[in-house]
This record gives sequence, C-alpha cells and structure tokens, in this order.
Amino acid sequence: MSNSSVGQVMTANQDNPSSGRRVLLRAEHLSKSFFKAKTEIPVVRDVDFTMGIGEMVAITGASGVGKSTLLHVLGTLEPPTSGRVLFGPEQQDLFKLPEKALSLFRNRSLGFVFQFHYLLPEFTALENVIMPALIAGYSRNTALTQARELLQFVGLGHRLEHRPNELSGGEQQRVAIARAVILRPKLLLADELTGNLDSVNRSNVMDLLVRLNEATGVSILLVTHDQELAKRMHRVLVMKDGDFVN
Repeated sequence: MSNSSVGQVMTANQDNPSSGRRVLLRAEHLSKSFFKAKTEIPVVRDVDFTMGIGEMVAITGASGVGKSTLLHVLGTLEPPTSGRVLFGPEQQDLFKLPEKALSLFRNRSLGFVFQFHYLLPEFTALENVIMPALIAGYSRNTALTQARELLQFVGLGHRLEHRPNELSGGEQQRVAIARAVILRPKLLLADELTGNLDSVNRSNVMDLLVRLNEATGVSILLVTHDQELAKRMHRVLVMKDGDFVN
C-alpha cells in the first residue's frame, strides 16, 4: 500500500506537521502522586513539557522514575494531582472536560500501544483492528476497508484472517499499532512497545513508527528503555526522580 493511500486514511482534518510544528500537547506544572494510607508518594514532579504537531518524542530513564505514569496522565488515563494538560492548536484544557467528553476525546484523538498487545484472542487480526471503528459508529464496510489498508501498510496484508496465537510477537504488535491508529488519532502514545520483541521484530516496529509518522503526520510520544528506538525519534527526553533532566 502506498504512503499516500495511508495518508488519506489517517490524516483527515489534521494539521500539516511540516508547517512550523505548531504545539500539539503541552503540560504545565504537572504532578502526580499516589497515596498509601495517609502517605503521599510523589511520582511525577512539576513537569513542563511541549511537543509539536507531527513530532516524535521519546521519554527514557531508569525504571521507577515516573515515565509510564507521566505517559498515562498525558494520555488522560490518569488525572494529575496538580497542573494542566493542554491539547491541540486551541490548547484545550483536557481535565476540565466532563467525563463523557474526555472519554470521547481520548477515543477519537489518541491512540495507545503498550508492551503487551492486548489483542482479543478469539478474533482475527482484521477483526481486532476494526473493533475501535465499529465502537465509534463507523459502518462495517468502511471499517473493513480502512483496516485492510492499515494491515497492508504494516506488512500484514497476508495475515488478515489469522488469530493472535497464529502470529509472532512482532506481528501481534503491528496489529496493535494498526488498531491504535484506525480512528486517525492526532497522537499515538506507546509504552515499551518493543520490550518483548527480538532484534528483528524490534527493527520492524521501529521502521513502522517512522513510516507512519512520515506517511500520516501522526505525532508519536513513547516511553522506552530501547535506546535504538529512542534515537529514531526527533527528540529524546530523560527522566529522573519524576522530572526531566535535559
């Protein structure tokens, strides 16, 4: 499948990332604590962060420094203890949205990929990819067309009818990526998505992320220990003790 075809599937009503990298996501004085009994455990500490439309950013650092927690807050999966998360050229304050509106925003504007693919084992690759589109109200024919195009783009056009247990780990992760972007998100968030892959599949997934960014303009924010993957991003930020050190 050509890049231009995927771009037509993915980029309806999106800004051109080459036009000066206008701000897509901004965090202001973002903090997140957890509480055990009456003890506060700060995990993310007063983080300021900005990324542009079409940008690819990696967050690295040792285990336990707050990387995944920060990603979850930026992806609206967890509310912050304090601070703001602003999104889009209009810089909408996400956590001021009502719960239903925030859920709709998350489903339509964000895509998520995790270390474990979380594919539904009883469904084929094609059925897994179309699921978010059907839930969002797409017609089955439209969802199937877009899912086939995306699976072709990720190199799995010959695996449409295979179930997860018939796919390799790398193939399962590519299905998960296709599922994450079928609703044309503006931002793809990934947490250690190469953590369980061998070197060949790691390389394939890294190449796929770069091709998606180039073909569609989707912004990518990922947490990783994989330094080779981090180097493929436009920018690398290092976390230590809940904040960035560079």
